[in-house]
Amino acid sequence: MGLGSYLIYIALLMIIPLWAQSRVKSTYKKYSKVSTSSMMTGAQVARKILDDNGLYDVEIQETKGMLTDHYDPRKKVVRLSTGIYHGHSMSSSAVAAHEVGHAIQDAESYAFLKFRSALVPVANFGSNISFFLILAGLLLDMTGLATIGVIFFAGAVLFQLVTLPVEFDASNRAMAQLVSTGVIRNNEERDTKKVLNAAAMTYVAAALVAVAELIRFILMIVASNQE
Repeated sequence: MGLGSYLIYIALLMIIPLWAQSRVKSTYKKYSKVSTSSMMTGAQVARKILDDNGLYDVEIQETKGMLTDHYDPRKKVVRLSTGIYHGHSMSSSAVAAHEVGHAIQDAESYAFLKFRSALVPVANFGSNISFFLILAGLLLDMTGLATIGVIFFAGAVLFQLVTLPVEFDASNRAMAQLVSTGVIRNNEERDTKKVLNAAAMTYVAAALVAVAELIRFILMIVASNQE
């Protein structure tokens, strides 16, 4: 890979995630100013969907930050950022319902969620050590060491890929629940989907970058062996 091509490649790796994050923030900001017809807050939406699905033991907590919303399967807690927790906008309802979607997945032992959870230690280890193993292997002309690094990194990439069906499924569950519970009306479905789709793009971007990096590492090892 020439210097020019390499610089373009690096630029793309930086631009894709930044574009996805920018889209999420702009979409969230736009629809955080549009109230739903039900005027329910994110916390109320989350509680209603949880109760309607019999998940009375799952707690809802407010957490600091912006778009720091997540579901903690270990403690059975849906954590919503302040804006989502108190807001009664389309963004608040969509994000809250999405996180509850993960809680429903957990309760139903959704296969991809269980698989992703099992991959967490592998992904963390691979992300932390793979680059050093690959770099050391290439510098020391130890192909075996570099290959081990690639294998560890592949575990992290697999985690990113498995995350995609988990997130898309949670969004699909969110839309179904928002409609069935009456939180949003038919004329609000399109805009709500825009919020959910924008959020999903961040995971798609992360997966694309991870796969591209894995391919680059593999090509580097192949090129090293041919020298």
